[in-house]
Amino acid sequence: MKAINAIRMGGRELLPLVEGGKGVAISTGITAGHWAAAGGVGTMSAVNADSYDSDGRIIPQIYHGRTRRERHEELIRYAVAGGIEQARRAYEIAGGKGRIHANILWEMGGAERVITGILEQAKGLINGLTCGAGMPYRLSDIAARFNVDYYPIISSARAFSALWKRAYHKAADLLGGVVYEDPWLAGGHNGLSNGENPEQPESPFPRVLALRKAMRGFGLDETPIIMAGGVWWLEEWEDWIDNPDLGPIAFQFGTRPLLTQESPIGEAWKRKLLTLKEGDIFLNRFSPTGFYSSAVKNAFLQELRDRSERQVAYSQEHVGDHIAEYGVGPRKRVVYLTPGDLEHVRGWEAAGFTEGLRTPDSTLIFVTPEKAQEILADQVACMGCLSQCRFSNWSQSEPEFSNGKKADARSFCIQKTLQEVAHHATEDEVMEHNLMFSGHNGFRFSKDPFYSNGFVPTVRQLVERIMTGR
Repeated sequence: MKAINAIRMGGRELLPLVEGGKGVAISTGITAGHWAAAGGVGTMSAVNADSYDSDGRIIPQIYHGRTRRERHEELIRYAVAGGIEQARRAYEIAGGKGRIHANILWEMGGAERVITGILEQAKGLINGLTCGAGMPYRLSDIAARFNVDYYPIISSARAFSALWKRAYHKAADLLGGVVYEDPWLAGGHNGLSNGENPEQPESPFPRVLALRKAMRGFGLDETPIIMAGGVWWLEEWEDWIDNPDLGPIAFQFGTRPLLTQESPIGEAWKRKLLTLKEGDIFLNRFSPTGFYSSAVKNAFLQELRDRSERQVAYSQEHVGDHIAEYGVGPRKRVVYLTPGDLEHVRGWEAAGFTEGLRTPDSTLIFVTPEKAQEILADQVACMGCLSQCRFSNWSQSEPEFSNGKKADARSFCIQKTLQEVAHHATEDEVMEHNLMFSGHNGFRFSKDPFYSNGFVPTVRQLVERIMTGR
């Protein structure tokens, strides 16, 4: 194994090891502070981060506004207060070592307002901003305003080139690094484009090589590239280390830090990680963002898959093969199905899936009355946690605050389930019925001898283990 040398990033010599940011309330100031204290880059999530009361207890994010717009404003206040608190904790634990980054998702609700509010009140506590889930053109403007480095998260050379040409060249001196996130292997929301096949992963090396070539064309020869997604043992990336074609490389770990003593996830989640097998992690497109995401297969995802499979196309008029009348909703408004689809619907109804819900694509999905009530309640309770949400049809754009489409019941309230799994994952039942993000390599916990007999390391022990190559 090659020696793992320090890398210059953010104006300081650091271990080339970066903690991947995981929201909601998973990458905290505690995990980030300990990672930085170990000599690397700790990343706190600024996505609806937790705040605490005077006794140190988490303040539940409960919404009182009557409208979605009012609740959206409450969400932003929660997010700013929580981000400041997590930054403070990270700074105190790091003790001046390493670097502290704040991670935001560009497509989260009020992203620019949230990170601006945090930086205004946490001056000197945050060294860098990482941002993905969209095309964050204004990231460099925010970084320049507060004189912090920025680290865009991209999945192709083409995406970075677009960001550079449009905006980032104006703040080149603050570009601390570029995070290449593998769109097939990374956890959470992934950057797969419409032209890429989710079933056919591509090797990251030629894609990162193309990124470095583009960066060199912009004079960014020494700006680090941070490889994210699929990183487990560094000995498997030996050809990348000190490779002159790739230039300065650091490695980001998102999944492995979940299983540490400092990690805030519940014991049921930690137990689950130790039992995952290859194939247990599922690349899906149920997220209300519209992006692909990588998560552990469980009853939650299976229900969403089943929900979409109980789906038929309908027409408002008697057209073509759509000749069979069917009544939708309490008033039984007539739509037209094909005779074959009507036969499917009758079978679903006999099995208890009696409620037909319209989608934006002129289809009906069929669910139980209880699930229909839950879906409607979640849509009504929307607090605008995304810039646009296909589940509730929310949009933060004025004046309509709507994406202009019907709410899509094939998706789910992501804020609800991520808050639940972050704060109540103490029982297996919670893990089975909520979204549990994971990178593709999550199954390796059960195979890696480091975790034998259920061993859970501290962050420092994990960093020391990684520095051995494993």
